[in-house]
Amino acid sequence: MSQIFSPRWNITGVQFKLGLMMFLDFFVWGTWYVTMGTFLVDAFNADGIQVAIAYEAQAIGAIVAPVIVGILADRYFSAQKLMGVIHLIGSVLLYQASVSHSFNQFYPYILSYLILYMPTMALCNAISFRQMKNPTKEFTPIRVLGTIGWIAAGLFIAWFNWEAEKTLEKTFLLGAIVSVILGVFSFTLPKTPPLVDRTKKVSILKLLGLDSFRILKSKSYLLFFISSILICIPLSFYYAWANPFLNDYGMAGAAGVMTLGQVSEVFFMLLLPFFLLRFGIKNTLIIGIVAWFLRYLLFAYGGVTEQTWMLIVGIVLHGICYDFFFVSGQIYTELKAPKEYKSSAQGLIALATYGVGMFLGFRFAGIVYERYQDGGVTDWFGFWLIPAIFALGVLIIFVLLFRETKKYSTQSE
Repeated sequence: MSQIFSPRWNITGVQFKLGLMMFLDFFVWGTWYVTMGTFLVDAFNADGIQVAIAYEAQAIGAIVAPVIVGILADRYFSAQKLMGVIHLIGSVLLYQASVSHSFNQFYPYILSYLILYMPTMALCNAISFRQMKNPTKEFTPIRVLGTIGWIAAGLFIAWFNWEAEKTLEKTFLLGAIVSVILGVFSFTLPKTPPLVDRTKKVSILKLLGLDSFRILKSKSYLLFFISSILICIPLSFYYAWANPFLNDYGMAGAAGVMTLGQVSEVFFMLLLPFFLLRFGIKNTLIIGIVAWFLRYLLFAYGGVTEQTWMLIVGIVLHGICYDFFFVSGQIYTELKAPKEYKSSAQGLIALATYGVGMFLGFRFAGIVYERYQDGGVTDWFGFWLIPAIFALGVLIIFVLLFRETKKYSTQSE
């Protein structure tokens, strides 16, 4: 346990590069993603469906990502070179998004960008793991720098007051500049050539990772899989509409305040091994779902009663919401999947959550937002009650039906 909390290794040039890569990759995403909903409403007078469509581009990118990584990076191109090319092209797309004059002009750029960007998270992991002798100890300090990069982006936006000044197009321009830096820097990263012999024939099912669907034969995992898709629906409410809500509420530097969620994510990620050992997989997952329910209740009642502390607590709960369900779920997947398709099983759960679940969630959130609009005024109380009720429903189903009889340790099988 102490090794998980206190990895003992000295910083080398390679590790510094890996940490900077992770920091910049998440910084680029964090520059514009949190405030995109607010930008679209302010700049283009976008409605709920248009905001939903813009955020759905992430889900489309997540669905395409396994194909790009599985075919290109695993078989044909070095991961660090592919990373560099993606970010250089991405910088052009983000710049074009920043100078768009309408939603119809903006959308093709952000869709194209996210189809390219989403695979970079897997590429970051692949480049990092290839350089590590003991990923269990060495990866966490690298991955945490990604979260810190996201936090830094939010604080940068808050520092320059772009939300209050309604100049959020600058967030895309900032992302474009940093993307150029990361694109060039990527070519200096450690060489990560494909390990698969591309001349060797492989079935299309294995190439696309579809062999991992066999894990769904387990009833307990199937319920977890379905619950993961369903809980991403209330998650999408937060990603798309929390920032517009906080700005409508009048919270100064909302993007900066929202970084408290990522700060708590780092904190609770360090606590996660203790909870898994003390309470087990099922109870840890339940705690995560409960946190989603409580978060949206706090948003609903805090916005109505003008209790800012409720909103702050709701933001801080992000660490429990994300780590205790999604990170625990990744660990559960690792422990549950047979060794012959552990990697593709991780790709499967990522596709289900960031892909299918959030695609459905963003669209549903957009419809709900339109339902609670009246003459340009949003009934945020009614709006936030919907994901609260939805999360409560997922919680009840999960508690009653999830039956994992096997006792897992924290070691992979």
